[in-house]
Amino acid sequence: MDFEYSPKVQALRQNLEAFIERFVLPYNGAWHRSVAQGVYPPPFMEDLKALARAEGLWNLFLPGLRSDEPGQRLNNLEYAPLAEIMGRLPWASEVFNCSAPDTGNMELLHLFATPQQSQQWLRPLLDGEIRSAFAMSEPDVASSDPTNLQTTVRQEGEQLVLNGRKWFITGAAHPQCKLLIVMCRSGGNELDKHDRHSMVLVPVDTPGVELVRNIPILQHHAPEGHCEIVFRNVRVPLTNLLGAQGAGFAMAQARLGPGRIHHCMRSIGQCELALALLCDRTLERQVFGKILADFANVQEWIADSRLEIDQARLLVLRAAWRLDQAQTELDRQQARVDVSAIKVVAARLQTRVVDRAMQVFGAMGMSPDTPLAYFWTWGRAMHLMDGPDEVHLRTVARHELTHAKDVSRGNGRLLYAA
Repeated sequence: MDFEYSPKVQALRQNLEAFIERFVLPYNGAWHRSVAQGVYPPPFMEDLKALARAEGLWNLFLPGLRSDEPGQRLNNLEYAPLAEIMGRLPWASEVFNCSAPDTGNMELLHLFATPQQSQQWLRPLLDGEIRSAFAMSEPDVASSDPTNLQTTVRQEGEQLVLNGRKWFITGAAHPQCKLLIVMCRSGGNELDKHDRHSMVLVPVDTPGVELVRNIPILQHHAPEGHCEIVFRNVRVPLTNLLGAQGAGFAMAQARLGPGRIHHCMRSIGQCELALALLCDRTLERQVFGKILADFANVQEWIADSRLEIDQARLLVLRAAWRLDQAQTELDRQQARVDVSAIKVVAARLQTRVVDRAMQVFGAMGMSPDTPLAYFWTWGRAMHLMDGPDEVHLRTVARHELTHAKDVSRGNGRLLYAA
């Protein structure tokens, strides 16, 4: 494994950092004021997007892009350090057309869409003309076991009819959100539990689609939304089925792996910023006759944070590398285990590092005067998003136990000799 950034990635990192410093950060205050006034997205967003595209900082993912599709065609390992940079300013990803859940949805469409579906939905997403959402989790069942999902789809002639309720659907409140990719139950109990669900493309303005509310996360209201949506006899053409019927879970796996890499690297970027803020604060704040940086426990917090951030980054880069290198089913299984591991590690990292920074900042750390309270809220949400920690720990544990059983059947007992 070689995690050295290629010359291309080094150049993109420098260009991205310079672009954010020069063009995006100066608008940070204006972005927050605009959102507070109910103007979202802010009027300058389209200008920033056009400038980013002109600078070649557009669609910094999707290695399979065709020559006529805009983007840099970076693999997971190449994109990871760029996601870290964008993560420091949570709204920045939209400037570069790299926002969740659009990145994952574009990947799904790129892999499974028909030519008609690509023309109607993928191309506008790649061009940043529209936004999208991925509707999977539900309030009435434990979505940590996605085989529980109950939103149904049935075929009536040349139409698909959807009924059900979804919630915490990120991005659905964005004014430019035009497409929902909905995971639906499409088969009965006679099928294997992983073959009972399909994905359906549902335009947001389809009759019967009701956006019930934008749910706050720990009292924080995201302007793009984490929404509850009801589908009541929603009818779309049969051609809106994405991929094969019953293949929803296999398709979701293809989407979630890279998406979790993106989430984790953005989290690491936020932790780097939290650590930088922590260090600055300890060097300027005095208490009991000396600066905070002189206290041993504060020095330990700083050292632990640096070690944990670097460890997490290396683990995420290894997961990205394994996703890129996977050729066999065994390779893909190992990559999935690594992706489960980083999901837990990144969530734990963010809540620990940001919590230390908040403690150093005192009351200010809980206020909107720094990004720390938002970072902590998002870190706490990460313990549940894309599957709770317990589900991912179960995946890692099962892999270890399977390996242990395989070893014990062979010559692994020699390890206990001597």
